[in-house]
Amino acid sequence: MKQGVSKVELKGVQKFKSGKVRDIYDLDDRLLIVASDRISAFDYVLPNPIPDKGKILTGLSVFWFDFMADVVPNHVISCSVEDLPPELEDQSELLDGRFMLVMKAEVIEVECVARGYLSGSGWKEYKEKGSISGVKLPKKLAESAELPQPIFTPATKAKKGHDENISMSVVEEMVGEELAEQLAETSLAIYEKALEYGKQRGVIIADTKLEFGLVDGELILIDELLTPDSSRFWPMETYKRGGPQVSYDKQFVRDYLESIKWDKKPPVPKLPKEVILKTREKYLEAYRSLVGKELLLR
Repeated sequence: MKQGVSKVELKGVQKFKSGKVRDIYDLDDRLLIVASDRISAFDYVLPNPIPDKGKILTGLSVFWFDFMADVVPNHVISCSVEDLPPELEDQSELLDGRFMLVMKAEVIEVECVARGYLSGSGWKEYKEKGSISGVKLPKKLAESAELPQPIFTPATKAKKGHDENISMSVVEEMVGEELAEQLAETSLAIYEKALEYGKQRGVIIADTKLEFGLVDGELILIDELLTPDSSRFWPMETYKRGGPQVSYDKQFVRDYLESIKWDKKPPVPKLPKEVILKTREKYLEAYRSLVGKELLLR
């Protein structure tokens, strides 16, 4: 089985920080974001990487950043190895396909979630409260049901543990009323455009999580965009409201971990070979379905 890249340690550049999946390097006037093949679930990074996952996430993000350029600017400067700084030339083979050179931005500490379907934490909160992030919804909706219209359900950016859904009024307190409104409007515009496009490609984009920053006071998209790590992708041909869905995202891994009754505490279980291979294929299928071609893997 092809080996995944768990750790990216670059020589000659200063690491800025590491996330569950990405490693970020400071190049003075810009950042280098490198996507590893790590996968996380229930707030833990799993021991096994998913081969090529970082390249799939990067390829999809770059596709969507370009697709959404008329909605909102984004942070991408280049994804070409020719634009890497000289000190990274000898590491270009490792980086090729899994990096983005991006602008530095003032990160807005709000997870901007847009939903068109009732699933995940949204479904759980709806069952308890009849609402998500303070947005009241019709009664007696089924799991995975399409909502009357897409909704903005922001969340906190938790340093540890789970993100928590928050109301629009809390976002306004955090960033101001004008910027909060801009975040909501832009998130929904991106989601609605993606949802329409996805359906044309046979994929339901049930929800997505977006991140924004400010550059010289201008709102821009940052991080990743509409990937299987940040969104729920459902094949239209198998969609049926009333329960969980077949998916092209990491829900497959979550379902496996639930099936073995893991208590979501260390030690984190290893994934069997068949789950790794199936997850890789689901991520590739998401790319294939949405972009309309095979991802070139070197």
